[in-house]
Amino acid sequence: MNPRPAVKPFFRVVTPAEARTVLDGVLSVGTERVPVADAAGRVVAAAVVTPGELPTFHRAHMDGYAVRARDTFGASPSIPAYLRLAGVVEMGKAPPGDVARGCAMRIATGGMLPDGADAVVMVEHTEEVAGGQVEIARPVAPWENVLRRGEDVGAGVRVVEPGVRLRPHDLGALTGAGILEIEAFRRPRLALIGTGDEIVDPAQVPGPGQVRNINQISLKAMACSAGAAVLDLGVCPDDPTLFAAALAQGLEHADAIFVSGGSSVGTKDMTLDVIARLPGAEIAFHGISVAPGKPTLLAWVDGAAGGGAGRRPVVGLPGHPVSALVICDVFGVPLLRRLGGERSETAWRARERVAARLTRNIDSAPGREDYVRVRLVRSREGFSAEPLPGKSGAVFSLLQADGYVVVEMAREGIEVGEEVAVALF
Repeated sequence: MNPRPAVKPFFRVVTPAEARTVLDGVLSVGTERVPVADAAGRVVAAAVVTPGELPTFHRAHMDGYAVRARDTFGASPSIPAYLRLAGVVEMGKAPPGDVARGCAMRIATGGMLPDGADAVVMVEHTEEVAGGQVEIARPVAPWENVLRRGEDVGAGVRVVEPGVRLRPHDLGALTGAGILEIEAFRRPRLALIGTGDEIVDPAQVPGPGQVRNINQISLKAMACSAGAAVLDLGVCPDDPTLFAAALAQGLEHADAIFVSGGSSVGTKDMTLDVIARLPGAEIAFHGISVAPGKPTLLAWVDGAAGGGAGRRPVVGLPGHPVSALVICDVFGVPLLRRLGGERSETAWRARERVAARLTRNIDSAPGREDYVRVRLVRSREGFSAEPLPGKSGAVFSLLQADGYVVVEMAREGIEVGEEVAVALF
């Protein structure tokens, strides 16, 4: 890496909306063929089209008897219809024959409907009687209790669009249609670097002025939940040479880098200066009008993850645990989802929200977006949201919180009793 002169202090603050727009500009990583059985959580890169119709035959939707619907018209408990039992449809096999007029065939849910039959009478409305007959106490309409061939999905139908993240139950639907492999975006590789002379291993008893490494574990878990593969580069001391080496390693192997700590403006903070020396470095912003987490940094740098060229985002997260985790949740996780191919409208979609009544006033300074941690309390009237005290270094306020309330930039706070939307953790 060629040495460059130290950069001047830089502190360009953007609004949350501007930060989202900049972060949304990342390019998706490459694609690969993936077995559907292993595709849970993967983002589809090419439209998935059904090779054939499903189901491939008329199927019984209930346990009962396959019949011609006309043969049951007028049947009732007092005047039942009587049909001849013509056989039994075994599961996984073709019917033993057709259902002729005046006949019925016993069938289980999922069984193949015999030719001639166009409905299934539920077993609750039938009884087998002497003489090989079936008593029908209720009429059925044509195709009642039957899943018709192609009714679930037809052939050549686009069932999944690009940019959709597959859920576990999606896999069953795809394999049921005979789709065993898809084109998916690969998992984005994230290099995670902690910084600070004061950070020690969680197993170590902290000495004077030291703290355990909280952020690394939580940030790694959050990144994995967003579909990323994490390269944990550990904690780097406040040494520009060592930090530059860690960044170079991250750029060699990862699609993005998250740096925890060292993003504030201070005499010891070296994050901005070292990042600005990276090849092709461009500082997008150094500060977002939010609380907690204002001193968040984003830079674009040249990288070659896996041998591929391209611009890589380097995100400098605050060092305080609450600030780091809130910022990662609000901005970092959507960034990773976008890298992984997810569509913008879903990647930035807010978490599930619950309506609740605020139990205490929330004060806020106009001109910034506040994320206030709250605990939910359920009552007969609904949910109440209790704002939790605690500064950005108080990590147990997150443990106690069920989610957060967003105070918009133009507001000076939210009054007690007002209904708020709680974004759930």
